[in-house]
Amino acid sequence: MAARNRSDVDEADREIVATRVFDAPRELVFEAFKDPLHISNWWGPNGFTTTTYKMDVRPGGEWLFTMHGPDGTDHPNRVRYTEVKAPELLAYDHDAGAERPDFEMFKVWITFEAENRKTRVTLRLLAATRERRDWMAKFGAVEGAHQTLARLDAYLLQSGGKTL
Repeated sequence: MAARNRSDVDEADREIVATRVFDAPRELVFEAFKDPLHISNWWGPNGFTTTTYKMDVRPGGEWLFTMHGPDGTDHPNRVRYTEVKAPELLAYDHDAGAERPDFEMFKVWITFEAENRKTRVTLRLLAATRERRDWMAKFGAVEGAHQTLARLDAYLLQSGGKTL
């Protein structure tokens, strides 16, 4: 195994990573992330619903949405896509939009790897600091990422892994 360089070590202290293998083709899994009709059916931790207002999946495009918590709290979100390589990569900056300038932006990379008719999705969040990552983890970001991927898995199973 190659030695990690200094920036890799610094990033490891600031990241949250969740991975899941789906019994569905890569193109289908990727589509579930970029179609507003689909993503609103599964995005977010258990108990959350998502309302999408705008979704333009291309570099420079935005996804504006609100996550509605089970306690009734609304969480505005803004994603600004920095890189889109169908069906292998989505990269974006994530914040809460103009309504919440106090919400610190974090970076996200979602990779889609084909594995024998299945798809491995890795969701990597990178906070600006280790303290911010720890704060996100304290408020459920790790569990939320895993729950979100589990909800996608259930959504794909409903489709039989063929079409959405």
